[in-house]
Amino acid sequence: MRRRTFLAQTAGTLATTWTAAAVASAEPTIADTPTLSPGSSRQVVVLGAGLAGLAAAYELKKAGYAVTVVEARTRPGGRVLTWRDPFADGLYAEMGAEYVDATDEYDHRFCRELGLKVMTAKLYDAIFVRGQRFKMASFKRNKEKLPYAGTEGGRLFGQEAAYIKRLLALITDPERLPPEILKLDNLSVVELLLQEGAPEDIAALFTYTQATESTARPHEMSALHLVRSHRRSFSEDTDEGRILGGNDQLPKGLARALSGEILYDRPARKIVHDRDGATVSFEEGAALRTLRTPRLVVAIPFKVLRDIEVTPSFSPAKTKCIATLAYGHVMKLAMQYQRRFWDEPASLGQRVFTDTMLRRVYHFSIDQPGPRGILMSFTSGADAEALGRMSEAERLRTALQEATRIWPEAPRHFEGGAVKYWNEDPWIRGSYSFEGVGQARDYLQIAAAPEGRVHFAGEHTSVHRASMNGALESGVRVAAEVQKAEGA
Repeated sequence: MRRRTFLAQTAGTLATTWTAAAVASAEPTIADTPTLSPGSSRQVVVLGAGLAGLAAAYELKKAGYAVTVVEARTRPGGRVLTWRDPFADGLYAEMGAEYVDATDEYDHRFCRELGLKVMTAKLYDAIFVRGQRFKMASFKRNKEKLPYAGTEGGRLFGQEAAYIKRLLALITDPERLPPEILKLDNLSVVELLLQEGAPEDIAALFTYTQATESTARPHEMSALHLVRSHRRSFSEDTDEGRILGGNDQLPKGLARALSGEILYDRPARKIVHDRDGATVSFEEGAALRTLRTPRLVVAIPFKVLRDIEVTPSFSPAKTKCIATLAYGHVMKLAMQYQRRFWDEPASLGQRVFTDTMLRRVYHFSIDQPGPRGILMSFTSGADAEALGRMSEAERLRTALQEATRIWPEAPRHFEGGAVKYWNEDPWIRGSYSFEGVGQARDYLQIAAAPEGRVHFAGEHTSVHRASMNGALESGVRVAAEVQKAEGA
């Protein structure tokens, strides 16, 4: 059969299936199981229209596969969430995934393909910790010391490096770690630092540096992860950017390229898999519909997958990984102000590292003219969890109070704001993943490995964990994996 004829017949089958679904009875029912096209293996169902699922579907479609994406939400993008409606004067805010680093290969590749421009973000220019204020330029120039015992002057991130030098010296080949390094997976970051002679203040500062980036608490994080990844850790000099006009243009662009292949508002409830393929059951209005496919790509967070029935169960290692993979707490708070006082000469700075509940607070509206602007906070760990227990009004009130500690004039110009606490999002239920104690040695490989004809994508399966780049990379990887399995 010619590919064009095959795709036309597949489209007709899908159109018939979904038209019938639209007129289904309001009573809950289970539909007959349709297959995408009997007798052919070049079809794939993808669960999840986040960046991982979209990238997988996009790559597979380019390779000639018939693809259907099943998404619980009514929009594409997953953790990529750009809000515009809550703000005045055309302002917008990234309430989810935000940064595109200069080294993010897959972010830049897909942006080029979709004609999107990446703009450079501003670096940290101020520090506010334990009530003390530092201008970043003078802090570095004069090697000023943070009010934390055991720190090196003129340095913000990476203060723990001095206390793990002995262990770093043992690593001659990152791909062949010695036993003494591998056993660190049984320790937390806090336990390791104290064991290596670091003052408690070094662990306390780590809470606001790398642990905040990971959305975790230091006592939850694997010491093996700390040592293994230290040379490529985030710092105050990391070259970051954003997609000009909003990061949501990336998933929307991929979704447009997939056109009618995405089925929105259809939460998956069950996966039945065997040697020949998989059957996915998902809600469609009041009905429970099923779809049979030769290959299935699961591109949803493991915290959500935990509540989907899988028959038969995946391997014990995969089942354990799905059930226990660590996810943190994370919240974004966007505060609209009538005036951009943070850019005025007397201001401490416009991108401030802080140990307040705001953690990271910065001028977001760098690509839009004033006078109004948005201060964004990225907060995580215990502070995000504490804010998460408040009402939205209390969250914003607390955020304003914390901002006032840095900029006393903030209350005079505050107009309102918006909050996104990802742990209460039913289709995410947390931040991105991190390597918890006991999870840094083999969880990544287990998470990414296929289970027969079921394949897995998502930032949690990527070496570029916890990033848009990692999500996209995993989609590209799994598309190649499917093609290899099919002998393409």
